[in-house]
Amino acid sequence: MTELSDSRRELSALATLVVILFYAERSNSVAIPEDSRVLRKEMIATCRTMAERGLIKGTAGNVSARVKDGILVTPSALPFDEMLPDLICKISLTEPPEHNASLKPTSEWAFHQAVLRTRRDVMAVVHAHPPFATAVSTQRRGLEAVHYMIAAFGGKDVPVVDYSLFGSTALARDVARAVARRDGCLLANHGALTVGNSLSHALWRMEELEELAKIDTYARMSGTPVILSEEEIADVLDAFASYKPT
Repeated sequence: MTELSDSRRELSALATLVVILFYAERSNSVAIPEDSRVLRKEMIATCRTMAERGLIKGTAGNVSARVKDGILVTPSALPFDEMLPDLICKISLTEPPEHNASLKPTSEWAFHQAVLRTRRDVMAVVHAHPPFATAVSTQRRGLEAVHYMIAAFGGKDVPVVDYSLFGSTALARDVARAVARRDGCLLANHGALTVGNSLSHALWRMEELEELAKIDTYARMSGTPVILSEEEIADVLDAFASYKPT
């Protein structure tokens, strides 16, 4: 009985967190932050957390954050345990980075810039190579509604974008198009990208995306999953919007 009560409390806490994050992103009160040492440290902590939780290996992942005078983005090919606040790069929201800059931003700066330019409500972007989500991406398919938490991405699916060379303008264009209608996407034969109104929010979505990919993979190994309908997902979105935790 105690175990059952604990499980119910955990599920209740998870449901409350989902609703809080759902509401937080759709709030118009999110202010664009200033460039600060605190924010730069949070970016580094986000990268280290992704590595600790198995979402990335080596220097494969990258993150960005919107600030009032541009975009902060992690540097290129630098181990996360060596990253310092002063090594975080700042780039324009509209122009390419300076070629003679002493610090080079991640080679994938273009899709960070494209997403933040397309989605003015987004404050942070997280890119990783989580194993299950990346495995699904190699099949050149997105994620369907095998679980109702797909609604955390704004609809009935998480799309996959066509393969393009990392760092290319083609990849940036396709990612921006996908994220214009969803809060995350898979990158074919590459990895995944999620957005949020904060770094913690975008990271939460990356973990949810990996969990959905895991559920999808296990379900297909043991049979054919039943996909929730558009109407059922619409009900979930309505429930998120109408349920206010007290």
